[in-house]
Amino acid sequence: MSVAMPESNHSTSIQDDTRRPVVACQQLTKTFKDFWMRDQARAVDNLDMVIHEREIFGLLGPNGSGKSTTIKLILGLLKPTSGRVMVFDKPTTHVATKARIGYLPEESYLYPFLNARETLDYYGKLFRLDSKTRKTRIDELLEMVGLEHAQFRPVREYSKGMQRRIGIAQALINDPDLLILDEPTTGLDPIGTKQVKDLILELGRRGKTIILSSHLLTDVEDVVDRMVILYGGKIRREGTCDDLLSSKERTSIETDELDDATIAEIDEVIRRRSSGSKSILSVSSPRQKLEELFLGIVEEAQAQRTATSGVTKGGETAAFLRSQDAPIAGDALIDSLLDSGSTQETSSDGQTELSEANAVANESDTASKESQTQDDDGVISALMTAQDTPETQPNAQTNTQPKAQSGTQTGTQSAEPAQSQHQSNDDVDTGIIDSLLDSDDSTDNETER
Repeated sequence: MSVAMPESNHSTSIQDDTRRPVVACQQLTKTFKDFWMRDQARAVDNLDMVIHEREIFGLLGPNGSGKSTTIKLILGLLKPTSGRVMVFDKPTTHVATKARIGYLPEESYLYPFLNARETLDYYGKLFRLDSKTRKTRIDELLEMVGLEHAQFRPVREYSKGMQRRIGIAQALINDPDLLILDEPTTGLDPIGTKQVKDLILELGRRGKTIILSSHLLTDVEDVVDRMVILYGGKIRREGTCDDLLSSKERTSIETDELDDATIAEIDEVIRRRSSGSKSILSVSSPRQKLEELFLGIVEEAQAQRTATSGVTKGGETAAFLRSQDAPIAGDALIDSLLDSGSTQETSSDGQTELSEANAVANESDTASKESQTQDDDGVISALMTAQDTPETQPNAQTNTQPKAQSGTQTGTQSAEPAQSQHQSNDDVDTGIIDSLLDSDDSTDNETER
């Protein structure tokens, strides 16, 4: 028989004074007023709360307890009635801090005419990410949330669960230092819920600060380091899961299967040691969780490559969101060194090929220039020959002037119009030329007189 001690999912202590506060609320109050400026509802009432870096913080409470209002005050979407709130040691009106925050609202507000890729690209541009970074992160996020096959469908055709997946992806596109998730598992199937919880734990290990607000208490219990329970805008209870949930009145003992006689003997020992004040209260066999059964069935169907029109299970956490401090294993280190060596060799070969290509291109340019020079010399010779044509040449140039102009505009083809000028000189009417010459002589004689 062995005693099973409860395992804690949280390795971070809330008493770590070395961690800086990421969010600090001091006497924070928000009162909503009606049209006549009369107090209508006090959503947050003198809230004092500090959230440290590298902490997964749970914000719990029933409907109307002030969870969403508190989140909007932290984001600067609402102005507090009194008190103050600081984020990264800056007031919520400080614009530069917005780039370090990722936010998933309770309802996904997406443009219905955009598809998944266009939606993520739009939010990436809002954070001024370059095109290469946007493309890489979009590919990784779409694979992570299991929407790679539906990335070109308009968002209006998505189910609520698929829209929540895109909402989670857009909240992570800027790799935020502070991630605020308001009901992240709403509308998600158990696969998506499990994936979101794994993602939260992975981001927590990387050092992100996460605020998680949810009505599904089991989801919060699995991932948070510390939590507060709100009611009426005030903190009613605060602490770690172990502090709040561990029972001080009972002890659980887990063993291999026992027969009735052994159980009765153990009960007799307990009664005798406690003078009859304590005994075994119940005996039951461990039961598998419904979540585990569901995930097992889905994994079996996926292993059989069963077709589905819904979302897939999704891939691993996006590379830019995974921890970058993990040591490289021996084999992986050797492979990375070999890959880098082959990359350098490929680079040197590529440079050699590029040099050869440049040499060939230079030779080609030289040959082209020589050919162009020869063509230009041919044109000049043709023009010189045209000018050496006796007496009739001026008139021939006058008759063929449009052809000469068109020839000069076509570069190397200008030799052809020059040749056509020589051919046209043979067909000129000599009578017209003589009459023109006679008229010129008569004009000269009159001028001399």
